[in-house]
Amino acid sequence: METTLPSPRGTKRKGDDGLPLPAPRRIKALAQDVVNKIAAGEIIVAPVHALKELIENAVDAGSSALEVVVKDGGLKLLQITDNGHGIDKEDLSILCERFTTSKLKAFEDLSTIGTYGFRGEALASISHIAHLSVTTRTKESSCAWRAHYADGKLVSAKPGQSAEPKPIAGRPGTQITVEDLFYNVPSRRRAFRSASEEYAKILEIVGKYAVHCSGVSFSCKKHGASSTDITVPVAAGIVDRIRQIHGSTVANELVSLKAENERWGFKSEGWISNANYSAKRTTVLLFINHRAVESPTIKKSVEQTYATFLPKGGHPFIYLSLDIEPQRVDVNVHPTKREVHFLNEDEIIAIICDEIRNSLSKVDTSRSFMTQSLLSNNPKVPFATPIKQTTPGTPTAGDPTTERSTSKTATKTTTKKPHENNLVRTDASARKITSMLQARPSADGSGNGNDEMDYEYAEREPTVCRLTSIKDLRADVRSAMHSELTDIISTHTFIGIVDEQKRIAAIQGGVKLFLVDYGMLCNEYFYQVGLTDFANYGAIRFNPPLSLHDLLKVAAEQEKKNAGEAADEIDWDEVVESVEEQLLSRAVLLLEYFSMEITEEGELCSIPLLVKGYTPSLAKLPQFLLRLGPYVDWETEKECFQSFLRELASFYVPESLPLPPSVPQDDSGKGKGKEKVVGEDPEIAARRKKMRHAIEYVVFPACKARLVATKGLLKGVMEVANLKGLYRVFERC
Repeated sequence: METTLPSPRGTKRKGDDGLPLPAPRRIKALAQDVVNKIAAGEIIVAPVHALKELIENAVDAGSSALEVVVKDGGLKLLQITDNGHGIDKEDLSILCERFTTSKLKAFEDLSTIGTYGFRGEALASISHIAHLSVTTRTKESSCAWRAHYADGKLVSAKPGQSAEPKPIAGRPGTQITVEDLFYNVPSRRRAFRSASEEYAKILEIVGKYAVHCSGVSFSCKKHGASSTDITVPVAAGIVDRIRQIHGSTVANELVSLKAENERWGFKSEGWISNANYSAKRTTVLLFINHRAVESPTIKKSVEQTYATFLPKGGHPFIYLSLDIEPQRVDVNVHPTKREVHFLNEDEIIAIICDEIRNSLSKVDTSRSFMTQSLLSNNPKVPFATPIKQTTPGTPTAGDPTTERSTSKTATKTTTKKPHENNLVRTDASARKITSMLQARPSADGSGNGNDEMDYEYAEREPTVCRLTSIKDLRADVRSAMHSELTDIISTHTFIGIVDEQKRIAAIQGGVKLFLVDYGMLCNEYFYQVGLTDFANYGAIRFNPPLSLHDLLKVAAEQEKKNAGEAADEIDWDEVVESVEEQLLSRAVLLLEYFSMEITEEGELCSIPLLVKGYTPSLAKLPQFLLRLGPYVDWETEKECFQSFLRELASFYVPESLPLPPSVPQDDSGKGKGKEKVVGEDPEIAARRKKMRHAIEYVVFPACKARLVATKGLLKGVMEVANLKGLYRVFERC
């Protein structure tokens, strides 16, 4: 009996020479219809790409108003109306043919192209995958003309009619209507998940051009909707456009950016968020030669630049308009023109990032920190550990929780030695970091660096405030109270100032170390003082009185410098006169409630004194007065008091001083890497010394005594060390 074993796996078999070989395939030219649809599929990937092309064509046509209407995410209807110069009737017959354009004549023109559209493929591509109609009128024409297109050619609106454009009534400009996009490409149409997702992409691209295209109004809405989702007026500046599209949160935290270099042939300007703004993802509005593009390299470089200024997980907002010499840019590298290539990319990006870094370092804005596992909710961990050896549940005389828990702990008398990681030195007489530094005597020999002031005590009886609005504002503070953070601040030990430019200080609370944004802390403290002592403030008197008009002029000049290109759109003299008139008309109210005296001649005699022993930086006085005009709601009582006290608190916040100048020190290899302080302006040095003394000996003790920490302060406090956690780390070493 014979058995046949199967051949081992992977064994090669000889080909059967008897089988005929397949005939070689011949190369054939694709049908023109297939070619056009392939090209259209590369250029128009989604409704948003069709709209981008149409917006760019409208802006190229000199339009000052664009209206966009969308239905079903642009798949059912996509309509854009502009008031540009229109299209001549004679050009309508070839409008949707491929490679027909008014912007190029020779290939060499690509090297100097300065317009959005140039290849003549946008309308042609749309006509191959949608029903396209165009209504247009030039200034010279007596009527508008409407034409319908399919596959790049004129077609009739109804069977049996002529395909020639029809005269109709219409206003100057062009209206392009795209219906049933991808009706003949069902696989592409089925790829879209939802109309709302496509509409969100459309709003994004409209928002980008609405921010960038100054002098052009934009509106975008769904078909049949009574209200628009995007509305930007024609006269709006860039910051106002950002406010309309992205909200006031980011618009209030913007700083201008400008950078240029003749060697690399570029200029750039824009607006970037400061260190006080942080979002979950980076927003980059990038325009290269006024074309909205994407650049992962620029985005990554900008994020790395911001990494040293923002908390972990925080991301910035960037609007950047980059003008590069056209001969250095290749705009024809991507079918949808989403990307462009340009020479010396690394050098240009490095210059821009350096300018961003400088802008963020100069801005005088208090920095906020997002909390990371901030403030444990575990009641077993005390905020301030007693020095005496007691059980965790037994309070001591110095513990602020003694009165609350005496009855519950009276029976617990046994003592237990605490772990070393629970021992914290909280004695107020303990030596601090500041005591280790050599004290410099001040002019009066006191050594504390605090100017002596002459105080006069008035015999005026305290006013009892019965205003409902003030009572409501005080209640708002109490309802926003964060008990745990209030306990920490009320029992904290001040360690020292970490960064006076970003206004950050370190405090110890129990077994934990915190970094505190003392700019934010002071803002809330002085606001609460303003509420508590309402109508009972002291007064800082000026002798001789100061000219209100001159102070406002100083503030206006400073604002004009900071406003950048938007400054030209504002009549600053009118602003000064308006604010001065507003303050003079409210002089009685200011004197009665805020101890702020302004004479009829426009002289400022006094401003409120909130805390004895602390004088706000008078360098901020002009800006404080100027902001009292637009940022105080003078019409409604509660809003008036609240907004005024917020501005007053902001004025009282310690100023952000630049870091002292220093140079690297290297004495023959010794001390390499260290820095020594070089000559600093004496006035700045005196202000720095006075501010440091006031923060440690006036502000933080005052906060410890009476501040109600609100939930909003959580953004300005970050836990950086926990003795228990550190003890476990060292225990393993």
